[in-house]
Amino acid sequence: MITPACLTKGDKIAIVSTARSITFEEVHPAIRFFQRYELEVVLGGYVFSRQHQFAGSDEQRCRDFQQMLDDDRIRAIVCSRGGYGTVRIIDKLDFSAFLKKPKWIIGYSDVTVLHSHIHHQFGIETLHASMPINMKGENQDETALSMINALFGKKLTYSVPKTSLSRDGVTAGVLVGGNLSILCSLMGSASEPDTAGKILFLEDVDEYLYHIDRMMMCLKRAGKLDKLKGLIVGGMTKMNDNTVAFGKSANEIIADMVKEYSYPVCFDFPAGHQEMNLALIMGREVIFGVDHEVEISFY
Repeated sequence: MITPACLTKGDKIAIVSTARSITFEEVHPAIRFFQRYELEVVLGGYVFSRQHQFAGSDEQRCRDFQQMLDDDRIRAIVCSRGGYGTVRIIDKLDFSAFLKKPKWIIGYSDVTVLHSHIHHQFGIETLHASMPINMKGENQDETALSMINALFGKKLTYSVPKTSLSRDGVTAGVLVGGNLSILCSLMGSASEPDTAGKILFLEDVDEYLYHIDRMMMCLKRAGKLDKLKGLIVGGMTKMNDNTVAFGKSANEIIADMVKEYSYPVCFDFPAGHQEMNLALIMGREVIFGVDHEVEISFY
């Protein structure tokens, strides 16, 4: 895997919108936050555009992202928010300049399209982390600070409590994954996740429990679960059920789906659609251990 250069004070970081629309008022706290760390914020020309749910047309969103990919002065690109729309532009993007001088691509949720595509096609690390839509004030919490630490090249090490469904073990491997719904939507495409020999991270929000079961069956039948080194399950947030209950929680569905395998598994890792959304370097080698607690260390 290829690691983009760490940021230093004075570097330029771009904010673009690849999916749903956003307002200046929603982005302003993130601008102030990055400026506090002496980063120069560059806004995409269409970052506040609107076309129905989207932040402008596909062409406008693509043009903004392409411009930031091609600009050597931009050292990192953070997506303003998720929602839906990144998959509509992924095949229109030219990564030629990016390959010559990789830069950090930052976001989560719908940005899983970019994480998976860039890893599968180019073997370049990206950053699964908070986005401007979630940054509410200049003095940010551990979530935003973990993103800054990753961007400035500080070592990331996390230790969190384990849950009763977790499976003990210690392993090492490259971290891949992201939003479960997005990963399943990429199957059979040029952006399909490559999980063999990897540690898979999954999270999701506002899904019906039977959808979680269906998507996990999709991954299992496609051979995406049996060759893993480990499984990290983040927030399965705001799950829904039918009038007739499915009978299992999202975590129980996932635990049951991987019960025949022997690799370590943890649940409720603080990343995803929740207040605590710790930065994860996708494509980076990690040590993942589950014992009395869950420990994740990035090389």
